[in-house]
Amino acid sequence: MSDPSTQVRLPGDAERLRCSGCGNLTRFDVTRTRRTREFWHVALSGDARVEDDTLLGQRVESISCRWCGRSDAIEIVGRADADPTSDPTGGSA
Repeated sequence: MSDPSTQVRLPGDAERLRCSGCGNLTRFDVTRTRRTREFWHVALSGDARVEDDTLLGQRVESISCRWCGRSDAIEIVGRADADPTSDPTGGSA
């Protein structure tokens, strides 16, 4: 179990996730809570459609590797630092 004082964050534009346990670069389970403001367009029939969505805030609760299941081995690395040959699928994100 991870330390609750450790802040979990999503990678920025020049970063990516990597599991140091198995080398996965492409498959992660991310649990997050989002607070949004939405503009709903409701048709006369009662069918609703969200036409605009604004993210007001979010909290990332956990990130775990889809392949090995570890959450304690997830790291954020620079995109240039991630070795695509270590990806078990042999592909890219």
